Amino acid sequence: MHLKTTKCNSHCLVATPVDLEIFSRPQIREQFEALFRAFDPDTSFQFFKSFRRVRINFTNALAAAEARVKLHKSEFNGKEMRLYFAQVVHIGSHRLEPPKPEKQFLISPPASPPVGWAQSQDAMPVLNYDLLCAVTKLGPGEQYELHTGTTNTPSVIVHVCEDDSSDGEDETAEGSKRMRPKIIQTRRPDYVPSVNQ
Repeated sequence: MHLKTTKCNSHCLVATPVDLEIFSRPQIREQFEALFRAFDPDTSFQFFKSFRRVRINFTNALAAAEARVKLHKSEFNGKEMRLYFAQVVHIGSHRLEPPKPEKQFLISPPASPPVGWAQSQDAMPVLNYDLLCAVTKLGPGEQYELHTGTTNTPSVIVHVCEDDSSDGEDETAEGSKRMRPKIIQTRRPDYVPSVNQ
């Protein structure tokens, strides 16, 4: 088998999927080649068994086009054969350029940042010291109005909770202690055996 290189896509066809017997039986291969040599006697073939494809190289584009028109979706050895014009990729073609590098740093994980890129610093948090001071001066049970309400907006008021003591008692403003109510647990229902069905 000798290979010919062609100069353009219109000279080459790709047959796929082809019968696996083309790769193993010489008689079937000769029958397959004879189909295309009827259009161009100098046709050469490249067999790709793992892809189940055959590349057919014609000497002129007219023979390749005629073979595709007459043999596309035809049956060979009991299976339908499809023919496509080969797509030749030329290195340096303007059609297959890599993507522009401006946004490549957004890919996760980033390959590398663009030239001049610097990580932005986090801004310092804004603290309202007047609000903090007012809240610290509040005692238990007092409230502080953060935002005065209008006809269109509600007012925002902070209520300070009473202090919890560790022994389970609360101390009132007079200093006397009052007992917290205890949570009574709910009794579990009586066990009723299930009925076997």
